[in-house]
Amino acid sequence: MRKGTEIMIAVVEDEKELCESLKLLLTEKGYEIVTARSCDEADKYIGNPQIDMFLLDVKLPDGNGFDICRKIRKSSEVPVIFLTSCDNEEEIVTGLDIGADDYITKPFYTKELLSRISANLRRSKFNAGNIYKKGDIVVDFDRYKISRQGDGLNISTNEFDIVRILIENKGRVVRRDAIYEKIWDIHGNFVEYNTLTVAMSRIKAKLGTYGEKHQQYIETIRNVGYRWID
Repeated sequence: MRKGTEIMIAVVEDEKELCESLKLLLTEKGYEIVTARSCDEADKYIGNPQIDMFLLDVKLPDGNGFDICRKIRKSSEVPVIFLTSCDNEEEIVTGLDIGADDYITKPFYTKELLSRISANLRRSKFNAGNIYKKGDIVVDFDRYKISRQGDGLNISTNEFDIVRILIENKGRVVRRDAIYEKIWDIHGNFVEYNTLTVAMSRIKAKLGTYGEKHQQYIETIRNVGYRWID
């Protein structure tokens, strides 16, 4: 499970010793690491909003990193760096053309690898805009969009604004009256008391749950308000 604000990197490398060495190195540098040694194992990480970067070997026992990169790019702009022993120009161009952000040939220097990872993460953060991630969802405040496991949710403007208010106050209870004032009363609209209750039920159903314990994102404080669980 993800810890706090750690950056999670998926390392896809079939060479066991190198895979373990990369995991140890990057863990020591403060990254959270998950590993896969085949295309099949890597599939479970594709579309996962928790993953902040992929390090992909090109040649894998059941396919290649190019296929993985193509799958990633169907739903995500997360940084992808290829790690490979092949320095063939045509192969490098292929990797970059299908959406990879960088290409490092083996053997590589540790400092170079760390520098490339850091640089690509910085660019990704800059280009991502105002993004919030938790569990299976990604909230894009600039685009008024919420996606779950890579799929966009059909969420209304009012529903998005409710989620935004709760996230901005995550960990704290937001009173029902405060939500009414910010979402509806500011426009001088009269709404029924149960309007928020109905809206919240729809939001919870769309967001779903996450993790093995089926954790909810929003907690209802009866007769008081709601809290985004931090």
